[in-house]
Amino acid sequence: MCFRDLWGGLKIFFPVGKWPATVFCVGICVGILGCVKQVSAPVTRAPEEASVPTGIPETDFERMSPRAQASLRLTEQGRKLLENGRSDAAIRMLEQAINLDVANGLSYFYMSEAWILKGNLEQATEFNRLAQIYLKESPEWMARVLAQKDRIERLSR
Repeated sequence: MCFRDLWGGLKIFFPVGKWPATVFCVGICVGILGCVKQVSAPVTRAPEEASVPTGIPETDFERMSPRAQASLRLTEQGRKLLENGRSDAAIRMLEQAINLDVANGLSYFYMSEAWILKGNLEQATEFNRLAQIYLKESPEWMARVLAQKDRIERLSR
């Protein structure tokens, strides 16, 4: 029996007697391989990714949406970058946090801190204003936000 290859016009010959046996063997191999249980490696998280961010009660954190949790984790990473003086990296991290959850007031607070470090007080003022909006329900954080606002005003003079 002769078949034509559609791409190159080559003639390929398959002996009729062996063709059914070949199909049978391939079918058995595919069937056996399809029954093999595939085992994947367990997924592990980095320690900072698995932990609850600083200042957030664990019970509150667990009730948040996955996006809000991810945003807070990114905010915590941004805070740590700020502690190490890496304001550019912190800004990139905090921008991601804000993109995930625009109501995350902590991101705005730390974004304001990053812009203070960079010396851009106009940007710092804007992010401080947003932090005031989103953190107004927390007296502890509002005290920090207002202290930050005073510091920005002193630096602006």
